[in-house]
Amino acid sequence: MALLTLLTVRAAWIYSCRRWTCPRKVKLIDPKDLQLAGAIDESIGVVGASAAGLLAALFVARTGREVRIFERAECLNPAARTLIVTDRIRTLLGPAYSKCVVNEIRAIELFTDGRSGGVQLDSPDLVIERSHLIRALAQEAQSNGAKLHFGCRFISVRGRREGVELAFAPNRLRSIPDDQPVCCGTAIAADGAHSSVARAIGAPPLNTAPLVQAVVKLPAGMPPDTVRVWFVPEDTPYFYWLIPESREKAALGLIGVDGKHTSRSLVRFMEKHRFTPLGFQAARIPVYQGWVPVEHRIGNGRVFLVGDAAAQVKVTTLGGVVTGFRGAQGVSERILKGGPSPELRSLRRELDLHLLIRRSIHQFRQADYSRLMDAMNERMRRSLGRINRDQAARVLWHICRNQPRLIWMGLRGVFAHSPDTLYQDSAPEVSVWRPSVIQK
Repeated sequence: MALLTLLTVRAAWIYSCRRWTCPRKVKLIDPKDLQLAGAIDESIGVVGASAAGLLAALFVARTGREVRIFERAECLNPAARTLIVTDRIRTLLGPAYSKCVVNEIRAIELFTDGRSGGVQLDSPDLVIERSHLIRALAQEAQSNGAKLHFGCRFISVRGRREGVELAFAPNRLRSIPDDQPVCCGTAIAADGAHSSVARAIGAPPLNTAPLVQAVVKLPAGMPPDTVRVWFVPEDTPYFYWLIPESREKAALGLIGVDGKHTSRSLVRFMEKHRFTPLGFQAARIPVYQGWVPVEHRIGNGRVFLVGDAAAQVKVTTLGGVVTGFRGAQGVSERILKGGPSPELRSLRRELDLHLLIRRSIHQFRQADYSRLMDAMNERMRRSLGRINRDQAARVLWHICRNQPRLIWMGLRGVFAHSPDTLYQDSAPEVSVWRPSVIQK
């Protein structure tokens, strides 16, 4: 019986993971390594000055191609918001990342149903100021030759013999002539989860999940280098978080399924734990439910989706900063080298693994989280501290090796009914310049 059980678990595990391997190390693109697939004068149009869009523009502009970025906002004034990412961003951004870091996180405390546990991080997570990040990327893209146009609300895209034609609504602040379409060889859609470009080319709409948070005072005695996470399944299938921005303030929030229920849950949580909100923020984040094709042919031109527009978000935490940057790198490889992008293949495996993990825990009840917390032995804590959450394959392997009994808990969730129907997207379009929220 024991042998049969072992063989069953192993077969299910191989079946679920047969396509996935450990992601390769991500490195910053060096223009010298890129062999251009087409003419050097093929112009690139980027719709949306999101972080992923600006990074894609930067990668392409470094090779000497003409790059134009079209943003619907009237000026470069992104809202100040806090992001927390792994140190993998160092290899993606290079020295530029240091301009945006406001804090470092070296420990995570976990809570559920009166139980608690802690993980010490070998490499600190980085708390980044979003407005600084976007300004730094915009400045570097422009210094490499990219042109940034404001007041450009996208209307339509159509194929042409020479590539694609982008049309924008008239605006007195536009730096391009009114009623004159913009022609380019390739377009990149980086205009968020409710991408107007994606809709125009017939891509299916993305489901989104609500994310709400409040800025609060850092509790007395709480170390500013420690994040706290609470699992409360009756409120959310995800979690609550408290992330210090500084020694004085922190971001307290959660991800949910229904917007009104999520907001009410946050208010109840603050009352229970005696937090006083200094301000509220909210957004809807795309939910990855399977790979979204990034390349679409329009006439003789191409349109690529990147970042939130392609749901390049880890569905375990709904964090999309690093994965969006990897998508930007992969699209740049595809444009400049031609042919398949190794980075996009690696990113797809990574996102699929996060989807497998999310499916395995999405239906967890309080008893499941309690058992999970009880199962966190010292070996598992060391593994979680050594391997960051952007390495899903390694995390999954070490958890199963250190606590094999958790495989049964995960398999029950994997083979249960799909959580896809939980996500209903009824939110209006959100610009990257409107108030956003923390992304993990």
